Amino acid sequence: MSANVHIVGSGLTGATIARLLHDQGYAVTVFERRAQIGGNVHDFLHSSGIRVHSYGPHYFRTNSEVIWAYVQRFGSFFSYRAVVKSYVDGQYENWPILAAYLKRIGAEQYHKSRFFTAASLPATNFEEAALQLMPVEVYEKFVKNYTFKQWGVEPKQLSPDLVKRFEVHYDDDPHLTPGYKWQGLPVDGYAQWMTRMLDGIELHLGVDYLQEQKSLEPASFTVFTGPIDAFFGFDLGRLHYRGQKREHHYLPNTNWYQPCAQVNNPALETGDHIRTLEWKHLIRLEQQQFISGTLITRETPFSPQDIDQYEYPFPDNTNQGLYQQYRQRAQKIPNLLICGRLGEYRYYDMDQAIGRAMMLVQKQILPVLSVNSGRKFSNLLYF
Repeated sequence: MSANVHIVGSGLTGATIARLLHDQGYAVTVFERRAQIGGNVHDFLHSSGIRVHSYGPHYFRTNSEVIWAYVQRFGSFFSYRAVVKSYVDGQYENWPILAAYLKRIGAEQYHKSRFFTAASLPATNFEEAALQLMPVEVYEKFVKNYTFKQWGVEPKQLSPDLVKRFEVHYDDDPHLTPGYKWQGLPVDGYAQWMTRMLDGIELHLGVDYLQEQKSLEPASFTVFTGPIDAFFGFDLGRLHYRGQKREHHYLPNTNWYQPCAQVNNPALETGDHIRTLEWKHLIRLEQQQFISGTLITRETPFSPQDIDQYEYPFPDNTNQGLYQQYRQRAQKIPNLLICGRLGEYRYYDMDQAIGRAMMLVQKQILPVLSVNSGRKFSNLLYF
């Protein structure tokens, strides 16, 4: 008895699951609403020759040798270690905060141990949690208004879980994530990289699976990576998401606009946008010399209704409660797995999305398929 699998969505989660199942010999069909593959992992070349990440910058990083080997199957990566600045008080400051900045504002008393012990204190909302983890000066300048612009509500209305342990680079390392062993960007861009990940797999673009599924041949197993509330027709209500409106500006007579690829704009007086991106910084040094001018993008958060514009699950208790109701219903449906950023209503970094997809294939999908097909599956040994 053969087993065929429908995978809805061609983002990192869906594409990784499709690739691994295809490699195991299963018949896999991928359905994608958009006219392009890759979900939000997509890029394009501007007429200037500058590569732009269509849905915001994607800095790939991982400490997993397995994940690093996997991603290189589909293209070479060149080394890139991101640096992020915040524009505060009329100048560019590093983010995460450096020890040198704490010293400059007279907050040296925030020793390393402060950030570990404070995280265990009770907090009822994001602002309370943040103020337990950082000096008030840092919260006011870097976090409070950035958070307000990002989510469109006062920080006190957000879940304290939004706050991760406040990070200070005590060695003054300016890079965003210095602790990751492998960091880089695909040489040929993300669009080509995702295309290679799905090479040889049946793919249908521009297809709304939820509208077309009744006309499709039933699958032995379905992996749905779209919004979980959309799967159920929003019958319990819509989950709230935030997206980004992006305005691109090509500056033909400007060589460099800002000191790094990403500058956060937390101050209200700078405008509604939360960050400014200069894509030329993401190009290899040997290519930059052939580029005339520069291209910047300003990102402004909004609350989309179109599910193709969903980017960030909303971090509050109301939406988390609604998600749990949908999740409980999904778990009762046999031969169905709803997963990924939209399906699980949580944000994943790229390596996290790939790693979780590997785990789901190994522990939840292949065991079911082996029963349905009557064949054994090989142990992938990912975890």
